[in-house]
Amino acid sequence: MSYSAKLAELGIELPSVAAPVAAYVPAVQSGDLIYTSGQLPFVDGKLSATGLVGGDVDEETAYEQARIATLNALAAVHDLVGIDKITKIVKVNGFVASAKGFGGQPAVINGASELLGEVFGSEVGAHARAAVGVAELPLNAPVEVEIIVQVATQ
Repeated sequence: MSYSAKLAELGIELPSVAAPVAAYVPAVQSGDLIYTSGQLPFVDGKLSATGLVGGDVDEETAYEQARIATLNALAAVHDLVGIDKITKIVKVNGFVASAKGFGGQPAVINGASELLGEVFGSEVGAHARAAVGVAELPLNAPVEVEIIVQVATQ
């Protein structure tokens, strides 16, 4: 089954590529690797939540925001080469705007990791990862996700 078909089976539609909010491109290919820029949880051009996780934003909402940001990263890959060319999810970097004392960053970024596992399966979807707490993110977003994927070059 193709990954496009798997997304459809899961009832997931890739969004349009989120417009950059500064001077960068959504994704760059170097050899067989694609690096996405950090993706925020934009839905129809607007952040779907704002604030600090563990304060303004609860952990469950932040988990969903990580899923949305990951879909935006996949959309950037799809726009560049097509999602069906992905052969491996190599790395996920997740950033969580965290209120003082919040230590649940790994659980929040599981939103990204678990989505990738659902779509790509345990072999292709298994990846290295960082889940980092930060004081603030652009536009007061609660999460930001970037991915590195390997793709078939022929």
